Amino acid sequence: MTIARILHIVLLSLLLLVPAKAKRNIPFIFVEYNCENFFDCRHDTLKQDKEFLPDGDHHWTFSRYWKKANDISRAIQQCGEWPQALDDGFRHHYHLPDVVTLCEVENDSTMLMLTRRAALKGASYNYVMTDSPDRRGVDVALLYNPLTFKVLTHNAIRIATDNNGRPTRDVLYVCGTTRNKDTLHIFSLHAPSRTNGKQASEQRRLLVAEAVNAVVDSILTSSPHAAIIIAGDFNDYSQDKSIRMMCHSGLQEVSEQVKGINYEQTGASGTYKYQGKWDSLDHIILSPTLLRCTTHCYILDNPHLLEDDKTYEGKKPFRSFLGPQYHGGVSDHLPLVLRMELKTH
Repeated sequence: MTIARILHIVLLSLLLLVPAKAKRNIPFIFVEYNCENFFDCRHDTLKQDKEFLPDGDHHWTFSRYWKKANDISRAIQQCGEWPQALDDGFRHHYHLPDVVTLCEVENDSTMLMLTRRAALKGASYNYVMTDSPDRRGVDVALLYNPLTFKVLTHNAIRIATDNNGRPTRDVLYVCGTTRNKDTLHIFSLHAPSRTNGKQASEQRRLLVAEAVNAVVDSILTSSPHAAIIIAGDFNDYSQDKSIRMMCHSGLQEVSEQVKGINYEQTGASGTYKYQGKWDSLDHIILSPTLLRCTTHCYILDNPHLLEDDKTYEGKKPFRSFLGPQYHGGVSDHLPLVLRMELKTH
């Protein structure tokens, strides 16, 4: 036997000892973001939106609208960056968010501006959204990358009105498949505000929780291990009843007590700051299947989303409006970012 033949046999033996390369998990980024009054500057005759016209109380012009669309685009793009604070010594490629829940968007006009004309136009995002009976015309939308999330079905969940008969925003339900062929159920919501105080408005938010729970229970009955995300602006805090109601059947809030990725510099311990105190009205709730896939959940608190808090010190979200006065910022909320590693099959 020649030396070459012996070396060939030894090499084959060594290759047989090397374990097969493990399948790589699939990264998946989900974002929740309240855009703060993302209106176009045209009147919808069916809605009370005249304050967001050039001659309205907010003096909402096209140039301001265009700036806001690009500011929101920039925030979404930055949610795909790997934060230095999470550095683990490995190289992480840029990954544009796969799915984004947006609150306080007006209509298709604003979503087309965001996805086809503003800085996100090259990302090829598609979207679905609600057409709610909300008097001001405020809705929720879901941006998604059609290459990484395929929408199978979507519909709006209409919320029953309480005794005052005031209509509220629909909940957007979207069912789709991810790149690993798993089915994902997403509920995007913007619960009724705390107008007239928490106690006076709480029942309206409980109606939203009941409506979402009814659909979630139906899904879990037919598929006990379903992958479910409930996300949005709940207008309640983690300890409040509406949140606790939706955390049932193993579902848990993954965003409770999260902090800004730049917390050491910004002090952002919530998505919203009210009278000098940080807290979160925005939440992400996951079923057990997705909890096991979650690697990170944090608040994006990059510099252009914040300004100095001259009243209470520190930083605060750089908002678009102070009452009716244009302030020039992005939003009064900060984005929530959820990173997952989906299992390959």
